[in-house]
Amino acid sequence: MKKILVITSALGGLTVILGAFGAHGLKPLISEANIEVYKTAVSYQFFHVLAIIGCGILHQLSGNKMFKIGSYAFLLGILLFSGSLYLLSTREATGLNSLAILGPITPLGGLSFITGWVMMMMGIIKEKKLSF
Repeated sequence: MKKILVITSALGGLTVILGAFGAHGLKPLISEANIEVYKTAVSYQFFHVLAIIGCGILHQLSGNKMFKIGSYAFLLGILLFSGSLYLLSTREATGLNSLAILGPITPLGGLSFITGWVMMMMGIIKEKKLSF
């Protein structure tokens, strides 16, 4: 779990960098609609970085594997959902117009996020050590 949390900490820092780049560096390069898509990618990445940290803390407190599975699902969701949105939203700037094939990848990332939340919920429900 420590390795996941180290990766997640790096992803948290990267989220700040990507958000700043989107707010300042991308505006002259891509359309307003694609700026909004890019912002969605940053927001979902940030929210799920926090979710992974939560799962990590819960795993440390309980040892319940559901929280570890949830962390992996959230990581996969960041890669597929946010990653595909970053690439799709910056096609104008990069000239990589063949990336439209990534469109179907985005919902798989969403399913990964949902899986992570379900695993977290199941871990909390089933865990006897957590009494709050």
